[in-house]
Amino acid sequence: MIAQTPVTLRGRAFSYLDHGGDGVPLVALHGAFGRASSFAALAPYLAPEFRIIALDQRGHGLSEHGGDFGRDAFVEDAAAFLRHLGPGPALVLGHSLGGVTAYQLAARHPGLVRALVVEDAGAVTDASEIDPPVLDITGWPQTFPSRDALAGFLVGEGVPALGYFMDSAHERDGAWRMRFDHQDVMAAQRGNVGNFWDDWLGSPHPALLIRGGLSPLLSARQAAAMAKRRAGARLRVLPGCGHWNRRRTPSRCTDH
Repeated sequence: MIAQTPVTLRGRAFSYLDHGGDGVPLVALHGAFGRASSFAALAPYLAPEFRIIALDQRGHGLSEHGGDFGRDAFVEDAAAFLRHLGPGPALVLGHSLGGVTAYQLAARHPGLVRALVVEDAGAVTDASEIDPPVLDITGWPQTFPSRDALAGFLVGEGVPALGYFMDSAHERDGAWRMRFDHQDVMAAQRGNVGNFWDDWLGSPHPALLIRGGLSPLLSARQAAAMAKRRAGARLRVLPGCGHWNRRRTPSRCTDH
């Protein structure tokens, strides 16, 4: 049974989605603009062997908005969440921004992590690897008269993987909006720009690195280097898939 659950971590309000079951817990961390439900389509494929428990990270979904959006804040939130879930080290899956959080968590709190799955997140996320490294949404409207109007705007902006963004769409007081504040997500993206090789190489945990073959955010060159330089790391490339490859079966990937 899927349950959306509130929890207080480090004095801050969070929410997480537990897909239930008797499988091995797999803690999932979404990317920027996402939310815990981003992993809903994946959960049935991993059950019953694994039980996905996905956190709405700060500034996203039903978790508290505002405050600090630096890397340390995200990592310490994830550490507090794992301690809350307990016991023992956990399997951790992170996508994009959540992938950086996952391998930084392993480097800084090695006792909390058993193994990693890092989905389309690089060790370097600045302009030397990604152009542009931040999606500027400061000019986006805050509200829309309907869900269709919101979706139409995103299509007009050329947003890929529309469903990923629309997971955060909701209606309140007669208007449609996103479940994130624009400035929060901008700050989260800026905080995720950098060179994080020390963190990627900073833990001994087994790591599976997944790259979409068409991804504009993790190059084939960088992915190969990440797998080569980290002991115990394996690289899996999904041909025809993009950055949001988890939303489709690999044979149907068309998003970039």
